[in-house]
Amino acid sequence: MALKIKPADACAFDHVALGECMIRLSPAGHGRIEFAPSLEVWVGGGEYNVAYALARLGLRTGWVGGLNTSPMGRLIANHARSVGMDVAHAVTRKYDGVGKVDRIGLNFTEVGHSKRASVTLYDRGHSATAGMKPGDVDWKTLFGKQGVRWLHTGGIFAALSDNTRKVVAEAVKAAHEAGTIVSYDLNFRSKLWSSQEAITTTRPLVPYIDCLIGNEEDFQKVLGYDVEGVDVEKGELDTSAFKSMVTRVVKDFPNVKVVGTTLRNVKTALVNDWSAIMWHDGTFYDGPSYPDLEIEDRVGGGDGFASGFTYGFLTGRSPQECVDLGVAHGALLMSTRGDTSQITLDELMHIAAGGSARIKR
Repeated sequence: MALKIKPADACAFDHVALGECMIRLSPAGHGRIEFAPSLEVWVGGGEYNVAYALARLGLRTGWVGGLNTSPMGRLIANHARSVGMDVAHAVTRKYDGVGKVDRIGLNFTEVGHSKRASVTLYDRGHSATAGMKPGDVDWKTLFGKQGVRWLHTGGIFAALSDNTRKVVAEAVKAAHEAGTIVSYDLNFRSKLWSSQEAITTTRPLVPYIDCLIGNEEDFQKVLGYDVEGVDVEKGELDTSAFKSMVTRVVKDFPNVKVVGTTLRNVKTALVNDWSAIMWHDGTFYDGPSYPDLEIEDRVGGGDGFASGFTYGFLTGRSPQECVDLGVAHGALLMSTRGDTSQITLDELMHIAAGGSARIKR
C-alpha cells in the first residue's frame, strides 16, 4: 500500500522534525581544531537539517527540540526562522548561566582532505534536548488541531537519553494515530549508544513508522539485520545483498511503505561515488549515480537525501522522481560548507533532471 499523505489544505504543517540542533564549530577550510586560530559557526542537527532544507524548498515546516534562553539558543531559533521554520513547539528552558543543565550542544567538526577523513567531536552532554521529557510537547495540538502531513525523527535523538527515548515513542505513536506519515532515520552513532541499546529501543518503534532511512551499517546496528556478504567498514555496497535485507525488513514490518538508503564509496575525503536506492510499495528504484563526486563538506549529505525524497512525496512526485530528487539534493548539499542546505528549488530541479554544472550567466 502506497503512502497516504494528508492533503496540504487539511494541515498547518507539511513537515515537522523532532531532534536536537547543535552549534557546529569548524576550522576554516581543511584546518585542524588543535591549530585553529578561529572557528566558523554553523547550525545543524540530523532531523533539524531535513526540515530546514524543506523550508528552503518552499514547504511549511517546523522543528521540535530543546532550546534555552541563551544567545546560543537564540542563534538556533533565528537560523530556523530565517527560512520560515516554526519553532513554537520547541521546549525552551531558562539558561542557568553555567551550562550545568539544558545546555546547547556543540560539535567540533574538521572537514577532511585527501586521505584524512572528516571528524566530528561532540560536546553535547546535559543539553536542553537531552533533557526533554514525556509531556513536554502537546502532540494532540500539533498533530490533531494544527495538523502535520509528515513527521521526521530518528536515532540520534533517541540515543541522547532515557527520556528522549520515551519522547520519541510518544511522538511517533501520536503521529501515527493522527494519520501523519512518520519517517525515521536510523542514524547509528556509536559515540552515543551501543548497538544493543539501539536495537532494544528502535524495534518497538517500527510498527508506527512508514518510512525507514539508513545505510547498511544502520540496519545492522539499529535493527539487527545483517547484510550478508558485505563488510560495512569497506564503504562498498553490494546492492543485491542490501535489497535482500530490505525485503526481510518489510516482511517483518508490513506497515513500512518506504525504505531509502544512500550509497557512498569513499575514495578520498573530498571525492566519493554517490547514489541511493529506494524501496516503495514492493518495488526497488535506483537513483542516479554520481561517480567521483567532488565534495566541499560531506556532513549533512544523508539529510540532503532524506529531504530531497521527502519533498518529492509531499509534492506528489513518482517514486522514481523521489529517489532522483534525494540523490541530487544530497549531492548539491555536499557542495557547500555547513550542515544545513543552501540549495534552491531551481537548482535541485535542474540537477535532478540531469542538468550540468555549466556556468550560468
